[in-house]
Amino acid sequence: MLRSLVTLAGVAAAIPAPQLLDLSIGLGQDQTASGYPASSVATATATAPAASGDVVADEQDGNVDGYLNADAPYVSDEVTPITVIPTSFGPDSQIPAVETAVPTDGPLAGGPQRSRWVTGTTTHGPYEGEATTTGAVTNTVLSPSVGTLPPNPTATYYNTNGQLQEAQPAPYVPAGGLGTNGTLPRYMVESDFDYESIMLGLYQEWIELDTFNNAVATFSDEDWAAAGLGPEDISLVQFMAQQEQGHATLLSNMLGETAAPQCTYNYPYTNVREFVDFNQQLTRWGESGVWGFINHLDSREVGQLLAQSIATEARQQMIFRQMSGLHPMPVWFETGIPQSWAWTFLAPYISSCPEGTTRLAWQNFPALHVVNQANINRVSPNDTADWERVDNRTSSPATIPAQKDSCIHVNSTEFPGYGCGPSVAHNRSEPLSFPGKQVRLLWDAPGQPVGPNNSYVTDTAAGEPQFVAWVNQLNLTYTPITVTGPNEGFTYQPAGTVYEGGQGVVNDTMFIALTDSDLYLTPFNLSMINPHVVALGLYQAG
Repeated sequence: MLRSLVTLAGVAAAIPAPQLLDLSIGLGQDQTASGYPASSVATATATAPAASGDVVADEQDGNVDGYLNADAPYVSDEVTPITVIPTSFGPDSQIPAVETAVPTDGPLAGGPQRSRWVTGTTTHGPYEGEATTTGAVTNTVLSPSVGTLPPNPTATYYNTNGQLQEAQPAPYVPAGGLGTNGTLPRYMVESDFDYESIMLGLYQEWIELDTFNNAVATFSDEDWAAAGLGPEDISLVQFMAQQEQGHATLLSNMLGETAAPQCTYNYPYTNVREFVDFNQQLTRWGESGVWGFINHLDSREVGQLLAQSIATEARQQMIFRQMSGLHPMPVWFETGIPQSWAWTFLAPYISSCPEGTTRLAWQNFPALHVVNQANINRVSPNDTADWERVDNRTSSPATIPAQKDSCIHVNSTEFPGYGCGPSVAHNRSEPLSFPGKQVRLLWDAPGQPVGPNNSYVTDTAAGEPQFVAWVNQLNLTYTPITVTGPNEGFTYQPAGTVYEGGQGVVNDTMFIALTDSDLYLTPFNLSMINPHVVALGLYQAG
């Protein structure tokens, strides 16, 4: 059986009236010869005719007709040949200007940074001590899980005529919205949920700040050049570290005096290529972890500033994909994941934190390993052998194969579709993965020490594994797991699309979970899957 999260009513298509989703969608579909449904994504649309006078958006198929006489004037232009390239630079032209200085006091002065400068080499490596405290932060637990409720009875707004439905509170201001009544904003967390979510985000910002600086400090120009990257690329990574200084300061200010400090980390990379591969994964779960909780925050003000920082992180993720020779953005929508998922992926790379560092309340799930994870560095990903990863942590980079099998230095102009060196974009002739591919899995037992000072413990409340949940874009898709031995089994990559005839559900650096049921969930309530998760992993689909 294969089920997929539907594209929600009002998101998937224009509909004449709001209706409840049919939770049986995805069940009982016609099966193809492979055993999968002919269409693995059901679209929730209403079929009742529109009431007389209602305005319903037209379906559009193909391009909309252009304006008359709007033919592109450049279609017949010839490419101008390049005959001269600048080789000397300066002196600059003189233009009008005045001498200015950065304000250092008063209301226009910038606030202090929490981590202003890199003042020395931070230590790295595995933690070898004994944990003095273990487990996540907790107090009185009121229920073993969050129950399910019907839709919000007050969520009934639906506009059928394109006109304003309520009186406007002011000119050019439609009724509604939160935080729009003129109240002075308070940029501080407003609940335990906010506090723990932003604290997790701060842990993420610190490791990004450190790893970016670490690579610039420890790899030589020759190391970067061997990975196809030059001085301007190094400068870009260095600037991304400076961005993290701002992000860490922002989140610390919204938390207050208990904001966690920078920790010590245990990185999986030993060369630049492994560094950029690790960071395209690190920034993937860092970004997705925020999208998963940002709209659940009690503080809308905190959410506003957090969105402005995570938009930068999304750009970082794309840049590291480009440096890794991957397509920069092979999806239509970015994925949101629960906080406990982001913490599960992050914790194995934190060795230790200073005494007194604020601890987190989120769960650490056991690791789910993809035995035959595609190697992004191979000309032919199908030739990937088992365990072509630098270590057994779920987000560690791929190994670099022998030069005869490596795509890193293949000339993409001469052999388009086969190179994977740093580039604005690549479109691989042989994809990293494909629908129907057998995916072999191993998963850890719970009870493993992990995270800072080995002071957290992996845990799961789930029963026996039954499904693999594929989480990407707007979709949650399940495929059955065939268990072949203790903590071992396989499944097949699903073939669903987000919208009919469009982008495939499985692509990009994405998330998989081993579950005990195929619970029907959507992007806004995905965290309700947590009690059913046996183990968590990343999947390198594209």
